Amino acid sequence: MQSFGKPSILIIGCGDIGLRVAKQLSRSHRVFALTTSKSRFQELRKVGATPILGNLDQPESLWRLSSLAQTAIHLAPPQNQGSRDCRTRNLIRILAQGSQAVRRLIYISTTGVYGDHQGAKVSESTPVSPQSERAQRRVDAELALRLWAPAHGVALTILRVPGIYAADRLPLERLQSQTPVLRPEEDAYSNHIHSDDLARLVCAAVYHGKPQRVINTCDGGETKMGDYFDEVADAFGLDRPPRMPAEQLQKIVNPMLWSFMRESRRVTNTRLHELKTPLRYPSVTHFLNTISKNP
Repeated sequence: MQSFGKPSILIIGCGDIGLRVAKQLSRSHRVFALTTSKSRFQELRKVGATPILGNLDQPESLWRLSSLAQTAIHLAPPQNQGSRDCRTRNLIRILAQGSQAVRRLIYISTTGVYGDHQGAKVSESTPVSPQSERAQRRVDAELALRLWAPAHGVALTILRVPGIYAADRLPLERLQSQTPVLRPEEDAYSNHIHSDDLARLVCAAVYHGKPQRVINTCDGGETKMGDYFDEVADAFGLDRPPRMPAEQLQKIVNPMLWSFMRESRRVTNTRLHELKTPLRYPSVTHFLNTISKNP
């Protein structure tokens, strides 16, 4: 479906990144955005998107998606339980049915699929090794898409995303509550990408993403988690968080937070150049410096 000569794009999952992507792509595309709530219609229209009511947990509500667009951007997370991503499976079952079928799909996955590598470097060719149910669901989604896409003539690009940050997505509450972090000798490497850069990279994948390709969309930095918290604390004039041994820290933080803290890997971004989009914020330090210059 096209309007006024513009190609159509379907965005599934319009949270913060989805809204940024919709705003950028609406200049050159007719953008449709799937949402579970009519209360978000105005917000979606404000960024130039046409809202489509539907729920990935309710396949019968997705029938309108089958012939809307030839390009789809899948940002929706899996459901909260189980090792399979039922939402992605529901989506691709519908997308395969349309008379104007999807020909390009960009899936936003996570670097969590690599699991723990004890600080070693990982690349797109590193075998996945998910160590949480959350990561297992992402691996399941990737596998389902990688089987489905070539069978249906769809060019699939998978973007594996690390920790996302922005001015309104910094761990200020954790710093203010003085939640401890691991001591340096036990600390894990963390990987990051700024929200603006991620949205731009997702848009770039529409034009430059190679078929059946995985790309790590991270800034390539090699920062340990505790050092990241220290940097943010210093930038905002807050106390640095206390350091604690792993054995003690595991007992006082919630299981999800601990799963992030215990996995250590340095994610390389050697394929990022394929998207032909230089990062505005090549490191967290670079971004924090812009904040300090513009209070």
